[in-house]
Amino acid sequence: MAMSVAPPEQTPQPPRPSPVRRILDAALRVAGGLIAVVAGTVTAVLELLLAPLRIGGYPIGVAVLVAVVANAALSWFAIETVGSRWAVALPALPWVVIMVAAADRTSEGDVLLIGNWVGFVLVVVGAMTFAVMAFRSILAAQPPRRY
Repeated sequence: MAMSVAPPEQTPQPPRPSPVRRILDAALRVAGGLIAVVAGTVTAVLELLLAPLRIGGYPIGVAVLVAVVANAALSWFAIETVGSRWAVALPALPWVVIMVAAADRTSEGDVLLIGNWVGFVLVVVGAMTFAVMAFRSILAAQPPRRY
């Protein structure tokens, strides 16, 4: 039984990007992260404005639908632009902080987040959307590094 010794196949390494390209990539990632934070803040305020919406005196819960769609889209955007799984926290953190602050009474007794089913479902479903998107990104295969 003869064994042949062949040299291992070598795959050519991709060329290293220039320093300018690496700096530009980092700047775009930071900009994407900042946009995700601002968008998380804006959508939280929008959802709070939509929470008391009623038709015929009955709450319709359109804020819940907006929370699911917006939070899923923001999570995807943050992961794609920043290029890291932890980026889900960028829009989630301001969103949760605003919702917690809106659920607390002010010194005058005002509450921004209404205390009916819409307010409760909005907070639970909005937070769960971020959690599911984070879990999905953890389970997904790690994309190859571009640089």
